Amino acid sequence: MRPTGKLHLGNYMGALHNWVRLQNRVQERVQDQIPDAYECFFFIADVHALTTDYADPERIPEFSREVVLDWLAAGLDPDKSTIFVQSHVKQHYELFGLLGMITPLGWLERVPTYKDQIENLQEKDLATYGFLGYPLLQSADILLYGVAGGSLHVPVGADQVAHVELTREVARRFNSLYSRGSLAEPQVLLTPTPKLPGTDGRKMSKSYGNVILLSDPEPEIRRKLKPMVTDPARVRRSDPGDPDRCPVGDLHKVFSSAAKLAEVYAGCTTAGIGCLECKGWLGDALVAELAPMGERRAYYEREPRRVEEILARGNAAAGVAAEATMVQVREAMGLPR
Repeated sequence: MRPTGKLHLGNYMGALHNWVRLQNRVQERVQDQIPDAYECFFFIADVHALTTDYADPERIPEFSREVVLDWLAAGLDPDKSTIFVQSHVKQHYELFGLLGMITPLGWLERVPTYKDQIENLQEKDLATYGFLGYPLLQSADILLYGVAGGSLHVPVGADQVAHVELTREVARRFNSLYSRGSLAEPQVLLTPTPKLPGTDGRKMSKSYGNVILLSDPEPEIRRKLKPMVTDPARVRRSDPGDPDRCPVGDLHKVFSSAAKLAEVYAGCTTAGIGCLECKGWLGDALVAELAPMGERRAYYEREPRRVEEILARGNAAAGVAAEATMVQVREAMGLPR
């Protein structure tokens, strides 16, 4: 995950919630001694942040710390997973450089998000080698943690499948070029990403200023929900509404219980409840979801050395795993030990 500061509900449901579920399922499988249990690696992609923010990097360390705090608050457990910082594992740079020797330029230029970001970030000068090559850096990020002959899975949403497919192509090319090729081909572990609108009805995004942060206290959550847009057809309190056309309804589907969601549908479609009451119920659900995170975050904020220790341990563990891959890559490419 790129460090962009404190995380919001969109980040949580788009990735982090599934990471925690995967991590915990993995731990259960390890305890059950199932032989194909996964080992999870989660890292702060601070080098990736430089591909677009190279001219203004001052806040990357601060943003990285905020993301780690939100990860720990949400339930990522350093005793179950490896949590580290990309720039502290130098093998990421090395494999990126070596894969650049064999990757055709056209493969990078056809990545869908490359053209999309060129169009959407016109205020930034993205005519750089680093930006063109960021999908290959992602490939290096993935391939470093695969084991030859083993399975390698990447938990992503549908919009990132193209990046994983590029990584598969790079691994295949490497293995075909070098008789001692040893890069595992990654598989997509597709994670569901529910519709999560922001307070203005658009996609939840910091750039729109419509987010609810994982670290927002209860009063702030309820303040942000009060002006949230609702079903445009419900002009008056007496008008019936449709939760399927309402951003508040979309959030209820994600965070409210089945029983409460049934009350939302019954009350809204008959005008039995008003939008403010419906938003109050949503506030209750969000507070119940986020309050435990706030408590865990407060603990780690009071214990910065504990966070530093977690990252130091994760950086070291990731470095060991990455170096095992690099030994094989260097040998395959005829580089000296």
